[in-house]
Amino acid sequence: MTVRLPADIPMEECPKPEVFIDEAKVLVDEAAKKGLLLRIMGGMAIYMHSTEYEALWRSLARLGTKVFTDIDFVAYGKQRNELYEFAQSRGYKTDPRFLYQFGKTRHIFFGGRVPMVEIFYDQLEMNHTVPYKGRLEVDFPTTPLAELMMQKLQVVKINEKDIKDLIVLIRAHEVGQDDKEKINLAVFDFVDMFNDWGWYYTATMNLNKVKKFAYEYPQLSQQDKQIVGERVDRMLSHVDTKPKSFKWKMRAKMGTKTMWYNPVEDW
Repeated sequence: MTVRLPADIPMEECPKPEVFIDEAKVLVDEAAKKGLLLRIMGGMAIYMHSTEYEALWRSLARLGTKVFTDIDFVAYGKQRNELYEFAQSRGYKTDPRFLYQFGKTRHIFFGGRVPMVEIFYDQLEMNHTVPYKGRLEVDFPTTPLAELMMQKLQVVKINEKDIKDLIVLIRAHEVGQDDKEKINLAVFDFVDMFNDWGWYYTATMNLNKVKKFAYEYPQLSQQDKQIVGERVDRMLSHVDTKPKSFKWKMRAKMGTKTMWYNPVEDW
């Protein structure tokens, strides 16, 4: 099949943001009717969880004219085959080359109601790994807030779009000890950060970038900046005071002299 990537689609042919959001919700709901657990992740999920801060989200112009370009989902690998058939039944097609290259960890679909849909299975394995075992049942229709944050924090060469998403997420949600509209501090344990110095280094580096950019953006009020800064500081304090493993301490001595993350090739 001919693959048409979102970047190749002219602005006038790109679906409106509300089409992306509606399609994401429809796919989650229709999958659930078939006993399939599908959750939305990425910037779209952050937007859906933070609608009371839509004005801030839009003022930051986090994607310019194309607000959304695709939909990212995560699911459990035990339902991989059923979800593949489900996506096909909804009008999405894939390329055998992608199945061969990524079939076990994710499925990439094209040509349905939106240009591209990706389904990741069991974990997001990029520069660092975000596991989802036992976590997808916690929220609906998105992954929990904590995992939405980790999906962004794991990016070593984080871009401004991701930083803006994180600013909105952190401004819109309190930091706490549960997942009830809070960023659950336990997520730092979930991703094994106190045993993995590289994960810790990338996450803390990016949290500090979020705080720096938040203070610099004129779109944020003084109160916005203060709240984002305080919540970032609370997370940094949490990870710094937690006990670290022997493995973590040994790796910390090597620092960034050797690669501390998994390189990711752009397919």
